[in-house]
Amino acid sequence: MKIGSFESKPTAPATQVTDRKGPSGSAPAKGADAAEPSAQVALSPAASLLVQAADDNAFDAAKVERIATAIREGTYKIDAQAIADKLIVNAEELLGRKLG
Repeated sequence: MKIGSFESKPTAPATQVTDRKGPSGSAPAKGADAAEPSAQVALSPAASLLVQAADDNAFDAAKVERIATAIREGTYKIDAQAIADKLIVNAEELLGRKLG
């Protein structure tokens, strides 16, 4: 069901996106185009777990360098069976059930 036509719809005034900093690069003075924050954001339990997991996994630069060196030298061995097994375990964890 169509109500009205595209031409008959009122148009919203154009808005311009601007930087909230003043001309000197500082924050605008109170009352000078300063909007009060009105939104509250809450993370879901799943998102909270992802943030926590990212914090728990430290970057191991030495391990990365060892692997990169092995790849450059042609000595890095790929264990396809181990990769497949880990992918299945990961999928099972995500889906919450046993596969196969």
